[in-house]
Amino acid sequence: MSDGTIRDLAGLEALYGGPKGAAVTKVTDHLTPAYSRWIAASRFCVLTTVGPDGTDGSPRGDDGPVVQQLDARTLAMPDWRGNNRMDSLRNIVRDGRVSLMFMVPGSQNVMRVNGMAEVTVAEDVIARFDDKGRRPRSVILIRIGEVYPQCARAVLRSRLWDAGDESADLPTVGDMIAEIDAGFDGEAYDLDWPKRAKTSLW
Repeated sequence: MSDGTIRDLAGLEALYGGPKGAAVTKVTDHLTPAYSRWIAASRFCVLTTVGPDGTDGSPRGDDGPVVQQLDARTLAMPDWRGNNRMDSLRNIVRDGRVSLMFMVPGSQNVMRVNGMAEVTVAEDVIARFDDKGRRPRSVILIRIGEVYPQCARAVLRSRLWDAGDESADLPTVGDMIAEIDAGFDGEAYDLDWPKRAKTSLW
């Protein structure tokens, strides 16, 4: 008796069929003018990497475009200050495959990029992100393999950009850590976070 698990591509394709029309036509290996304009408007994306220990999804954000477009097939993403876990960077150094999901508040569409990445500390690349002497320690260069917009159904179903704040009753990061470590002062962590964030974003 089958447990219902689909174990091969034939079974999957028999269930879903294949993409047609615009779902295929929209995929390119470079930034069209419209794709370029859309990505340039994005201040936030999710960077997904692959490594020997598994996958990692990392939110990336900036106070302007989250990436710079070096040419029609190359994006540059600064690695601004974070928690020094370096999960994404470790993975890229060992396995260059990456995916990016760009979002723009209010837009029902999402732009997707799949490609290969490398980490650089080349001075001319780092200097592109200079902001009053503030610079990233490294930059991720992404060579586009394919780029295309995702249809709006997921954003519409989730009502992602609808007005309203649903976060009021969620646990804080301090709450979460205190739940794991009984000796951790989660309340003090949360109280101190706005001050630390203000002085450590970059």
